[in-house]
Amino acid sequence: MLEAGGPAPDFELPDAAMDMVRLSDFKGDKTVVLYFYHRDDDPGCTREAIEFSDLADRFAKSNAVVLGVSLDDPLCHEVFRDKHGLMVRLLSDSETEVSRRYHTLREMERNGVVKFGTVRSTFIVDRNGTLRHALYNVTPRGHAADVLKLIQQLDA
Repeated sequence: MLEAGGPAPDFELPDAAMDMVRLSDFKGDKTVVLYFYHRDDDPGCTREAIEFSDLADRFAKSNAVVLGVSLDDPLCHEVFRDKHGLMVRLLSDSETEVSRRYHTLREMERNGVVKFGTVRSTFIVDRNGTLRHALYNVTPRGHAADVLKLIQQLDA
């Protein structure tokens, strides 16, 4: 598991529009909220994405960008985003590389078949690229508001 205080692992992932997004693109400019979720249209994940979207203006006022990451492909993200009117940028980690770096990937075996799942987690990366908070096994309801408070405390 990652711990606060060290550099956040950099990455490059495609978003729903197939534009590449790098964590380092925000260095020196924005605080980054990087949240990992199970899959598009999962009830808890949908709630979490909607709550982050509902607070999008407040995150922007705090000079923060919110990035959601799952193993779903960009097309699936596009449908999910449009269906729910989401304001967060959704990134595709279909190769599981970034999820492994952030220790959010879990392997599950059922009937001899290994599948991958995501530990719902959120990371707050400051403008210097330092990991300020690493939150694992989060609960979707109210989580976005809690994360916003943590960001506001960083600026205080």
